[in-house]
Amino acid sequence: MVLPVRQPTAHGRLSRSAALQDLRTRGGAWDVAVIGGGATGLGVALDAATRGYATVLIEQADFGKGTSSRSTKLVHGGVRYLAQGNVPLVREALYERGLLLKNAPGLAHALGFVIPASSLAEAAWYRSGIGAYDFLAGAQRLGNSKWLSANEVSTLLPGIRPAGVRAGVLFYDGQFDDARLLISIALTAAAAGAVLINYVRAERVSAGEILAEDVESGEPLTISARVVVNATGAWSDRLRPGGSGAVAAVRVSRGSHIVVDRAFLPGTRALLIPKTPDGRVLFAIPWLGHTLIGTTDVETDDAPLDPVPSLAEVDFILETAARYLANAPTRRDVTSMWAGLRPLAAGGGDSGQSSASLSRGHSVVVDPGGLVNVMGGKWTTYRKMAEDAVDAAAKVAGLASVACRTQTLPLLGEAPVSGLRAAVLRGVHDEMARTVDDVLARRTRLLFLNADEAIERAPEVAGWMAAELGKDQAWSEAQVRSFVELAAGYRINAAW
Repeated sequence: MVLPVRQPTAHGRLSRSAALQDLRTRGGAWDVAVIGGGATGLGVALDAATRGYATVLIEQADFGKGTSSRSTKLVHGGVRYLAQGNVPLVREALYERGLLLKNAPGLAHALGFVIPASSLAEAAWYRSGIGAYDFLAGAQRLGNSKWLSANEVSTLLPGIRPAGVRAGVLFYDGQFDDARLLISIALTAAAAGAVLINYVRAERVSAGEILAEDVESGEPLTISARVVVNATGAWSDRLRPGGSGAVAAVRVSRGSHIVVDRAFLPGTRALLIPKTPDGRVLFAIPWLGHTLIGTTDVETDDAPLDPVPSLAEVDFILETAARYLANAPTRRDVTSMWAGLRPLAAGGGDSGQSSASLSRGHSVVVDPGGLVNVMGGKWTTYRKMAEDAVDAAAKVAGLASVACRTQTLPLLGEAPVSGLRAAVLRGVHDEMARTVDDVLARRTRLLFLNADEAIERAPEVAGWMAAELGKDQAWSEAQVRSFVELAAGYRINAAW
């Protein structure tokens, strides 16, 4: 039997007080409980709620803080995975890319990419690979790829260093603002009846019961459900039987990015650098009036909520970009830098295998106690990951069999807001923003674009939030101190 769900709201407004009240009063009347408020977890909540399952989701910090706001801002099939021979992953990702652009047209869009080549033979090699990429996309193709002359490369990529460029290839992939899309998924899940709450930390999971704590108040909370889904990404092993002492099912790599002024790559096309020493491709992308350059791939045993790029990673990005950009950016040109953690499904492979060569495919594993774990994957395939996880969860819990409904489900759009104060008001009242970090990092992207400017605006943001949340001056001052300390990790001059 499927338990009754909350009545969907008209627009999916996120209310923390209402969600807390549901947690306190509803007891164990949940079909599906989800731990983790990133793309996968919110995708699971959306999928489960639209099937009619009574669904609750908790997130230990803010939605998307840990990984899903720190991507390269691309909705893509993964050109380099095709070079690795992973055709099934590329085919799946391209299909999901097409669905996402159809379901969220205001939040994701097509973007032209140029691959410069140093010889005609090299350009022919890239052209053949991109042709296969387009073929796999089929009807979901975003545009026709084409061969470029050296002059056309320079025209499409103003700012590129022309020396050594003999030809190139133009192709199309998808781009999005990850944190804003994540909020859209959350709003759509809330409109479907899911109960979502941030700043509630799962302390322990046992036999369909989550022992949790409200991070803001310290209140203990017990959540009982017919099945629990662990969608905590890089942190998923901690909740599994045996905790951090168990054999790791997830390996973690850190991918770092820098942001510089748009003048370094003006225009509307992105640059794809196909060959880097660590085996990855590097992107230079127009994003929100700036140029985003990344990413690296460094395996790490450390998984903080706010990972910081290393000096070596930043210099690697700058040195690689300098070989292609006429006006090479330096450390002093970096307005913001950040890192994200990639949860890679270990899959029992060679422990010495580099993280760059590990598959970005996902897996769903059911532990003996019934905990459903969804691991690995990539932003582009979040919907498919969620579908597979809910299919498994429904079997574990004996829920009524209901087909997935998200393939053609439009995500709720967002009316644009003008100015930072309007974003604060919307963030606080409709999007469950609780801290200055929530607003300046994820409800807006200012911290990811210009850390110094974000620090300058923090006091007024704290004041506006305090007025709306009923907080005092001491709260505002504490918020500013906390944010300035956090933002130091985004400022290159503060780090070195």
